[in-house]
This record gives sequence, C-alpha cells and structure tokens, in this order.
Amino acid sequence: MREVYLKIEGRVQGIGYRRWAVHKALEIGGISGWVRNEDDGSVEILMNGEDEAINEMIQACYDGPMFARVDKISFLPGVRNYFLPPIKEGYFIRI
Repeated sequence: MREVYLKIEGRVQGIGYRRWAVHKALEIGGISGWVRNEDDGSVEILMNGEDEAINEMIQACYDGPMFARVDKISFLPGVRNYFLPPIKEGYFIRI
C-alpha cells in the first residue's frame, strides 16, 4: 500500500480535471482518495492504493483530460492536519 499527495499545475481548472480524475481512478481500480481545486489554480490529489495502481494514476495525471495542459506535478509531503479530509477506503471523490 502506498500513499501519495500530488499538486498538479497548469490549465487544470474549469476543464473537468476533477471529474476525469474520479473516473480514471475508478477505471484503474483499487485507488482511494480525493481530488480538489486549490485557490492558486492547481489541483491536488491525495490517494492511496497498491503500487501498480498508484503508478498508473500518476502517469495518467501527466496527461489529464482532453483540454488539460499539465505543466508540473509536485509530490507533496503527506502531512496530516485537520484541514485535509481523511481518505475513505474504497472511495475516490471530488471535494
């Protein structure tokens, strides 16, 4: 089991990136977590799952949906605080 916290920058808001991420996670299977928009125009994803599924999702995030332009993906430290919602096992949701 592996957990990653991604910050995705570029043209990733207003083009369905969060909806795409939810569908992609379901398509890959075995991924739990969430995706959300940030005030700076980026999208963040916190997810966990088996290495193979997580690696496939990370690779897919570099492309994103049709109208996305991903300029940069950063791996953030998985710091837990009260402002980040917890991951519900078996669910990948938009927040």
